Amino acid sequence: MSTDFYLVRHAIKEKDVGDVPISVEGLEQANVTAKYLEYFPISRIFSSPLKRAKQTAQIIGKAAKIPIDEDIRLRERANWGDLPGQTFEEFVAMWNQCTRERDFLPPIGDSARMAGERLSSCLIGLSAQYPNESIVIVTHGGLITDFMLNEFSQDELNNTHTNFITEQSNLIGECSITRISCDGRAFNLYEFANIAHLSC
Repeated sequence: MSTDFYLVRHAIKEKDVGDVPISVEGLEQANVTAKYLEYFPISRIFSSPLKRAKQTAQIIGKAAKIPIDEDIRLRERANWGDLPGQTFEEFVAMWNQCTRERDFLPPIGDSARMAGERLSSCLIGLSAQYPNESIVIVTHGGLITDFMLNEFSQDELNNTHTNFITEQSNLIGECSITRISCDGRAFNLYEFANIAHLSC
């Protein structure tokens, strides 16, 4: 028995500090993604508590007529604005250090490895609770990448994109869909960061 997961990165967000909503362009992306996911047998939707993810999830949930469950384990590795007084440049430098040094613990948020483990734990728990279901997870690009680096070999990652590790910060576009399954212990990857539905 296994559970299918559709890992959706939130739609394009407003460019500002803090817990920002999605933009007008993001609203359009989320609606297109919601229509695409109507073709799949989705039974549940879980979302990060951050606004950009919740709004994306609510649009998907409205189209599918499924309520949204928030799960704090789906939050991003770190969010600009969580550390008072941190400039954007300082946030980016912190983020990049976490990306390069996967065990580096920043002054706010999680290390990349810890963040990936957090998502793995969430998905394993959900697969045990909801076997044989199809579940949408609306979360963040950094968290999905951190999870991928924890759970899949470098060869598997490079099959999705050459030089995955080097290019990791640019691979998961807004409203992209990564499809995996989990049998309660191990993960299988079927589709990575698909954005074809956004250009239909």
